[in-house]
Amino acid sequence: MKLKLNPELLRPLLGTLGLMIGFGLYAVAGDLPQPWHNLSIGAMFVLLGVSAYLYARGERWIQVLGGVLTVYGVLRMFVIG
Repeated sequence: MKLKLNPELLRPLLGTLGLMIGFGLYAVAGDLPQPWHNLSIGAMFVLLGVSAYLYARGERWIQVLGGVLTVYGVLRMFVIG
């Protein structure tokens, strides 16, 4: 007998788990010395932006959000901080 999971029930669990991992990684990156602090946090925003853009599949506002996150990540790495 194969166990079948309902994707609508799994989505909130994966979202919560993703938030916990993200906040944990952000906290660890915050303890790094400079310049690794800004580079690692900026890289996380770039990865988040690129993954949001790829996930969007035609949803214009998610693509714009992905672009904004990517630009912020690059700025965070090299300009802000």
